[in-house]
Amino acid sequence: MAQKAIQGSEILARQIRARRNELGLTIEEAASRANVGTKTWSRYEAGESIRMDKCKGICRALNWHALPEEQGEENEGLSIQEYKNHEAWSEFLANVFGDGAAMAFAAGSDILLDHVREDMAELASMPAGSHIGQLSMSWLRGDLPEQFLTHYDYEFLYQLKCTLCGLRTRAGNGASMEAHSVMEELVLYLCNEESIALVELCGVKDETEKKEKHEMKGNHQMEEPHEMADWVFDLFDDTDILQFLYSDVYLKPNHPYHFSHWSDQQFYTGTSM
Repeated sequence: MAQKAIQGSEILARQIRARRNELGLTIEEAASRANVGTKTWSRYEAGESIRMDKCKGICRALNWHALPEEQGEENEGLSIQEYKNHEAWSEFLANVFGDGAAMAFAAGSDILLDHVREDMAELASMPAGSHIGQLSMSWLRGDLPEQFLTHYDYEFLYQLKCTLCGLRTRAGNGASMEAHSVMEELVLYLCNEESIALVELCGVKDETEKKEKHEMKGNHQMEEPHEMADWVFDLFDDTDILQFLYSDVYLKPNHPYHFSHWSDQQFYTGTSM
């Protein structure tokens, strides 16, 4: 499915350029803050369309909560009905957790796959052993657990991509989406995080979908992990990924969530797919 976009306009281009100048940023500085290339940023200021998954970076760079109005006809919000034709739509997630969960995985997996491919492309031109912390721009750098930053090299990203593509295939085939490894849990978690950000930016088209939107993100904003009730944590049946990978807990090599065990088949291994 093609990424949704905000139709470019002279008005939006002027607003972006004016805000950048107001903050005293060069195009290079603004692009770096937004994790896009300078040529891409220049296209925004020339009035070209902006992909929805790039809006978060633009808003971060310009200290905006959202892009200004006058965004064109393409910004109609997300449609769950449209995502039902997506190659990664999961009937399993839809049946067990609702259509909002299936849309979250489909939409989030598109964005995550783009981020992985972008980092892989840049790492491929760097010396072996280089990691995403050394890249000029990387969405994944802030999304992956901080403790293992130097392990996120090209080989790891390739494994991450294969895991993601495998889950997308399982989704499209209607198979169970239960995670059997920390790597699969991580991919599902990141897909959900990306989808939440996308829904916050785009909105949804009708009242039925707004209800799904609320179910997808409403409890996500709770402060304590045990209060969260997102579909992804219901799927995991715990919040261990938050407790061990995103809570500033130092993990020793023998811990099941340590990087060295991310590929191990640890969960639901007795369950048939």
